Amino acid sequence: MGRAFEYRKAAKMKRWAGMAKAFTKVGREINIAIKEGGPDPDYNPRLRLAINNAKAVNMPKANIEAAIKRATDKDTSNYDEVTFEGYGPHGIAVFVEATTDNNNRTVASIRHAFSKYGGNLGTNGSVDYMFERKGQFIVKSEDLEGKDLEELELELIDAGLDSIVQEDGEVSFYTSFEDFAGFGPAMEKLEITVSKAELVRIPTHTKKLSDSEVEEVLALVEKLEEDDDVSSVFHTMDESE
Repeated sequence: MGRAFEYRKAAKMKRWAGMAKAFTKVGREINIAIKEGGPDPDYNPRLRLAINNAKAVNMPKANIEAAIKRATDKDTSNYDEVTFEGYGPHGIAVFVEATTDNNNRTVASIRHAFSKYGGNLGTNGSVDYMFERKGQFIVKSEDLEGKDLEELELELIDAGLDSIVQEDGEVSFYTSFEDFAGFGPAMEKLEITVSKAELVRIPTHTKKLSDSEVEEVLALVEKLEEDDDVSSVFHTMDESE
């Protein structure tokens, strides 16, 4: 198996690894959700998803409640969602999503990472067209025992289901960007426990690299992911076996 395949599996395990960093990220999700739609999860689908994601990384209930309380405090810093686009080594397109309360700090950090690891930070729109934005709802395979995936697919089509992918003990339900907000309630109605829900960017085409070239791209990706402001990193490198 190639290095890219190993990375793809490891990325799932480490994406939310590091308890402090994971809590920071979901805390910012809660902050943004509340600023956008209010503190009541019954009327704020995005906040419901953020709370669910907090539970998925084992954030204690007290910490979740504290994050909600902080987000409703008028003196609490507001976080903005920002994106960065550019190219990594060997022509690989890279799209970075971040949340920040200091845009200048984040811009400097992202630019430094691209420059140090053989990439070039571009302008907005320079690589966005190479990705398709979709909603991803991850369910543990064990939580779907006794359910027929074909039947679920039929029941969820009207809610916006695009596709179902089974991999590594998980089942991912994909929706269009437009159907993301309404898909969660549809899953709840069917009593399906979602372990994580997020918007992702799927490359419309990928590029195969040699093992040594993969290493160079991964060095940039991993450096970007280390930044506390960075939420997600997407790229067009082929990660298949």
